[in-house]
Amino acid sequence: MEKLVIHGGHKLCGSVKASGSKNSALPLMAAALLCCHGEIKLSHIPDLKDIRTFNKLLGYLGAETSYAENILSISTSNIRCVQAPYELVKQMRASIYVLGPLLARFGHASVSLPGGCAFGPRPIDLHLMAMEKLGASVTIEKGFIEATIQGTRLKGAAIDFPITSVGATGNALMAAVLAEGKTTIRNAAVEPEIVTLCRFLNAMGADVRGTGTPSLEIEGVETLNATEFTNIFDRIEAATLLTAGAITGSTITVTDVNPSQLTTILTKFEEAGCKVITDTDAITLESPDVLVRSDVIANPYPLFPTDMQAQWIALMTQAEGVSHVIDKIYHERFNHIPELNRLGAHIEIRDNEAMVHGPRQLTGTKVMSTDLRASASLVLAGLVAEGVTEVLRIYHLDRGYERIEQKLNSLGAAIARDSYQEFA
Repeated sequence: MEKLVIHGGHKLCGSVKASGSKNSALPLMAAALLCCHGEIKLSHIPDLKDIRTFNKLLGYLGAETSYAENILSISTSNIRCVQAPYELVKQMRASIYVLGPLLARFGHASVSLPGGCAFGPRPIDLHLMAMEKLGASVTIEKGFIEATIQGTRLKGAAIDFPITSVGATGNALMAAVLAEGKTTIRNAAVEPEIVTLCRFLNAMGADVRGTGTPSLEIEGVETLNATEFTNIFDRIEAATLLTAGAITGSTITVTDVNPSQLTTILTKFEEAGCKVITDTDAITLESPDVLVRSDVIANPYPLFPTDMQAQWIALMTQAEGVSHVIDKIYHERFNHIPELNRLGAHIEIRDNEAMVHGPRQLTGTKVMSTDLRASASLVLAGLVAEGVTEVLRIYHLDRGYERIEQKLNSLGAAIARDSYQEFA
């Protein structure tokens, strides 16, 4: 296995580029399954473990792909299989995204129940409900979702989600674009990743209206065409890098971004005492002499994202006062807190609320990653901890951050990647 060895206490300075969005790239890759002919070219695709896993899944289904310099080419004209196997799906929950496209194009899909980060239940009921609304027969047999169309095409329908779900919205969109007739999706997710998926589907010839709103209307078409498309930046990676600047009392700039997609997070940085300067495609963060507490409640976009909750808790260990952090998306997403406490933090949990007492001088030790964003919080804590911090099981980190140690080192951090034996 691999670990990151972090020598804490270094100030950061300079500029770093944000990578392409993982959470946007994965549904774009799945949507390529809807195209019968030609080659789709996706630019600004990050080199990540999740991307490689999803690429393997596409290859298993029969797609032909090539990847170089963050450009992914996909041809799905020779798809020969509609079953997504457990061996690949267990590695990432986003594999569920192939359900809608396979069902819409081939009339049948067999997808293993998904795996992914180990925190709390994330039910797939909304995905299945959307497929059933569109006319599919859905059962779960021997650990697989079996979905079949009655007839030749899915039928347009009204889909009303009881709660907002990015994944279910994406799956419903991809199924509906080839359905016969009109589909409406109410309480649709409005995250930039869904907006980007809508734009991509329309670029292929779909008819999706209401992009960026909770009410989407889709008029089904018979076929979609190959196209070239550029992915958006990773707003969670960009915010994590800005947090690295804030936690180390530094001034840094993150480029290749769209600041409007980070409005809530940037406001929180300002509440914590940071100065934030935005340009068309860049954000500069200047840290204060003393960070002050800033409470957050993780909610769907455009509010504070659950994917930044762990990193914010790490930051608040250095702020004056007691900060309160609540996650209303995933109620058990606090596995990073015991590890942060091992570094010397003072964080309590009561009824899905984390109370972070600061500021605390953290001290380096060995800590273990439990999921993707928890890993990032431990790296951030290691940057400010006294001595050496070893973050173990960084395969979680590699799922969603492209060369993060290289990016932080370019700003002045001292991080090395090394191998270790888990139970030596």
